[in-house]
Amino acid sequence: MKRVVVTGLGCISPVGNDVDAFWQSLILAKHGFGEITRFDSPGLKVKIAAEVKGFHPEDYMEKSAIRKTDLFAQYALAAAAQAVEESGIASQADSSRLGVYVGSGVGGISTFMAETEKLLTKGPQRISPFFIPMMIANIASALIAMRYNARGPNLPVVSACATATHAIGEAFRAIKFGYADAIIAGGAEASINPLSMGGFVNATALSTKNDPDSSSIPFDKRRDGFVIGEGAGIVVLEEYGHALKRNAKIHCEISGYGNTCDAYHITAPHPDAVCGAEMVRLALEESGLNADEKLYINAHGTSTPLNDKTETLAIKTALGDVAYKIPISSTKSMVGHMLGAAGGVEAIAAVKAIETGVVPPTAGYRDPDPDCDLDYVPNAARQCDTDKALSISMGFGGHNAGIVFNKLDARRGIWTEAQ
Repeated sequence: MKRVVVTGLGCISPVGNDVDAFWQSLILAKHGFGEITRFDSPGLKVKIAAEVKGFHPEDYMEKSAIRKTDLFAQYALAAAAQAVEESGIASQADSSRLGVYVGSGVGGISTFMAETEKLLTKGPQRISPFFIPMMIANIASALIAMRYNARGPNLPVVSACATATHAIGEAFRAIKFGYADAIIAGGAEASINPLSMGGFVNATALSTKNDPDSSSIPFDKRRDGFVIGEGAGIVVLEEYGHALKRNAKIHCEISGYGNTCDAYHITAPHPDAVCGAEMVRLALEESGLNADEKLYINAHGTSTPLNDKTETLAIKTALGDVAYKIPISSTKSMVGHMLGAAGGVEAIAAVKAIETGVVPPTAGYRDPDPDCDLDYVPNAARQCDTDKALSISMGFGGHNAGIVFNKLDARRGIWTEAQ
């Protein structure tokens, strides 16, 4: 089996349109929440979102292609361009062994809305011939493959809010077992529109406070839902020997992946968190975590009452008393819930925590919840020399995913404290 490393990072987010800007915002606890500017929202209870600001798709693609590409795919192409440029992989890989695993929770939903309006007001003859390729959730993965002539494995995962984490985890496995030399992996989403938000509001998933400073407060007793975000998070994963041969910059190693399903409810997590705990255990077991190694957890942490309580239980069930010694934070407290892109940007945050020795905070945290009693790194970043970082995602339908990153020279033993 092969070792797998991270050689490129790229992101478009509500707090910055490159990795450096994104990371600086996180460690300064700056959030990206504000009043919705993209559309008027009369009748919609929620008036705020975590929009991407200052994004210029023409920096990443030809103007003639922009009108044929949904915003989620534009975000994906931009983040992929950053990651691929940093890694240098495009010109140094066998195209038949270069893959793309980039998914989306809902794909081109804004395109779907626009074309449905045409159907209802102007008739079917006015529907764009580009409607289907703009809408389908796999198109970002296809467009990235076309751009970089990546003719190897291509798997655009769709698993709601766990999409990007599953994509990165499956890419890790594909390289580990020899099916590819490198894979561009992650997720993208652009769902800030009246249809998506109306659905989430009526499902009681979004915060209705409309206060940018207290609407996304994971693990806080006052939490009442998430703030919807958008963007893309993409990483380049590469076989270790392949990266060494071309003298690539290596951020860290990816060494573990857990994948389970609650098989319980269409939106709610299982109250006993047994499958979430098993996901954590599997990811750490494959990684070979030692009890004395320093671990950071980037939690799913959506700021919904059920998720944060259940995720806390899953971590405690998997790790036992050790859970109380681990710094845990939710970067959704600053970027909101980016849905299918969430696991991508959270993976980048986990990688940067290992690289820099700084753990990002859970911003806006004030009132402890007895059901959420772990160390959530409240409000301020913390110096913490972490050996490994676990990034957790949990999606509607009960999908649980976790990936583990570690310093390249970190010990690889056996986790013995799990219960």
